[in-house]
Amino acid sequence: MKVRINRMGNEVAKKERNITDMVLGRVSQLTSRGELITPADYSPENALKSAWLILQEVKDRNQNLALNTCSKESICNALLDMVVQGLSPAKKQCYFVPYGNQLQLSRSYMGTVAVAKRFSDVKDVFANCIYEGDLFEYEIDVNTGNRKIVKHTQSFENIDITKIRGAYAVVIRENADNFVEIMTMEQIRKAWGQGATKGNSGAHKNFTEEMAKKTVINRACKMFVNTSDDSAILTEAYNRTTESDYSKEDRLIYDTDAEVIVDVEDAKKIEEMNENIFAGTPFEDEPIEAGEDEERGETDEANQG
Repeated sequence: MKVRINRMGNEVAKKERNITDMVLGRVSQLTSRGELITPADYSPENALKSAWLILQEVKDRNQNLALNTCSKESICNALLDMVVQGLSPAKKQCYFVPYGNQLQLSRSYMGTVAVAKRFSDVKDVFANCIYEGDLFEYEIDVNTGNRKIVKHTQSFENIDITKIRGAYAVVIRENADNFVEIMTMEQIRKAWGQGATKGNSGAHKNFTEEMAKKTVINRACKMFVNTSDDSAILTEAYNRTTESDYSKEDRLIYDTDAEVIVDVEDAKKIEEMNENIFAGTPFEDEPIEAGEDEERGETDEANQG
């Protein structure tokens, strides 16, 4: 038994080295070609180590370890998406969710804000809920169509998750007026209806205000990400992660805080983004080392065939 445990431990360590080396190799290629610039305070190596520790505990709906059931290619791509976006699972900016034999990356709203701040002109992003009894006023610039919050006065007694009227997000910009996104609670609930849990998760019911803020933040940030002239690789990774959170009947969100809600009008765009942005990378054709998939019951001959 002790020998078996040691052998399993060695195989896990070997798989970690193999996969992380592949991801770091791809990051190095993108960086050398000027297609990717990671944040100055971000260490891909440390992020991958943190992610690997977390992945050893991630299980699918059948309580099987994701590292044993998910394909090597999908694990590599999920980790690469994480590094390209400069996200850290240790900071709760992203999560790993297995869908069948595919491992996919999901962003928390903190991760969405972190990525948005990497794009030029975005200094910060914040959101607030509007409750019944609040005094809320905004105006629209008829020349630009931009909204501006004129007043939001809120009493402590008004804070009640059952009486949220809406929410707004403000994107603070370096060299331009702030961008404001406003959504009514009806719009927010329609957006939740596109999510995997249809807005019925424990997070939606118990932390309604946080989920509402996350929804309006996602809607506000998408414009800056998809209209930016910055790294196409970063933009594609951002959209790829958003697409992975889009509702499909056979998907199950294991960590409700990982769910990223998208807008109803995004549905068509998201359906067109199914292509693997890393198609053609070494991840697709890289052979799995002998013995690496033993826990899946596959033989070395099957892997080579």
